[in-house]
Amino acid sequence: MIAPTIKRRVALTGIGVVTPIGTGRKDFWDGVRAGRRGVGPLTRFDASALRTRIAGEIQAFDPASFFSPKRAGRLDRFGHLSIAAAQLAIEDAGLAIGEGFHAVPETELGVTIGSALGGVPSAEADHAAFLESGLRSVPPSLAIRVFAGAGACNVAIAFGARGPVLGNSNSCASGAIAIGEAFRMIRDGEARAMIAGGVEAPLAPLTFAAFTVIKAMSTANDEPARASRPFDARRDGFVMAEGAAILILEDLAHALRRDARIYAELAGFATTNDAFHMTAPQPQGRDAARAMRIAIRDAGLLPEEIEAVNAHGSSTVLNDRTETLAIKEVLGDRARRVPVSGTKGLHAHALGASGAMEAAIASLTVSEGFLPATANLDHPDPECDLDYVPRVGRSIPVRTVISNSFGFGGTNACLVFKSLAV
Repeated sequence: MIAPTIKRRVALTGIGVVTPIGTGRKDFWDGVRAGRRGVGPLTRFDASALRTRIAGEIQAFDPASFFSPKRAGRLDRFGHLSIAAAQLAIEDAGLAIGEGFHAVPETELGVTIGSALGGVPSAEADHAAFLESGLRSVPPSLAIRVFAGAGACNVAIAFGARGPVLGNSNSCASGAIAIGEAFRMIRDGEARAMIAGGVEAPLAPLTFAAFTVIKAMSTANDEPARASRPFDARRDGFVMAEGAAILILEDLAHALRRDARIYAELAGFATTNDAFHMTAPQPQGRDAARAMRIAIRDAGLLPEEIEAVNAHGSSTVLNDRTETLAIKEVLGDRARRVPVSGTKGLHAHALGASGAMEAAIASLTVSEGFLPATANLDHPDPECDLDYVPRVGRSIPVRTVISNSFGFGGTNACLVFKSLAV
């Protein structure tokens, strides 16, 4: 057992993603750098009667590339995406699991995966069949598909991870919180490595319609590629997407010993709650700012040492304005000089998976020295008056990045990434 008394540093060594703008770390990052948009007309079901008829769909994911037909049939899309992204992350990290000097023992490998909805959307079809045909139509797999921890457990079984395994359902902050909890587990000696991230497969009729009913999503159906407009004065709601992003986090000493490629060090994490409203943020961003401050302090940094911000940037009227206020409160006089990127204009908003996608982007910002653009920011909102990176990205050395994620229920999460040199 790893001694629990030493606070360990945590390295990010692997990235596995399945998203509307690319599958695999390289294709995804190429999409980010190129400003590739992943939003189009919704084709997964007939949405003609809905206010919103666009989404971020994954076009190039084939479960047959990862699973045998028999195994694929036992899983829903949530399970497929969870295991596929984890496999891509493990391969990207070059992580060996089991015996050997450089391998991670199964008992010291854990899994944390966040998802707002888990396997619930896939159960919609099962429910319809049940209403039509009764109990004989209920598949045996239903009971083990719909709980929020199914993704983490399926990944643990697939890769033999016998350390701590945790699934959370903290709305749109779920992926970031899963990564943060994995960070804490490694730092505190509960695991040597963690498979951590967020997965979402929400594009099902009832689930999708539920968000249109509360008017949370964009109705820019005639220009889908431009509908997600973080911090733009014309923004009118988020664009729902599906996707998965899984990171490999390791005890830094272990990563160095096996000469792993290190994208960034994950150095700080915090989560807070507004305790204000289920869908609206606290108007002054008080507790979002508090999460940022605590995470920065947890990383052993000062606010003046933060060089970039990866914003939640949901493209909703209230959230973007509130996040701007929170960033100003934390960064003070420097707020208008620190570059801010909001990438949901590219990959859209995959609910609980978004924070993990953006954590991957934040770490690549550090390793590659490139600040992604805030896509579709053509008419900046005067109330969102920060240095949002518009239209095209910037090549610039970046040593420290904070990545924000906020969710329904007032949940706030912040991750801090830095280069090993800091």
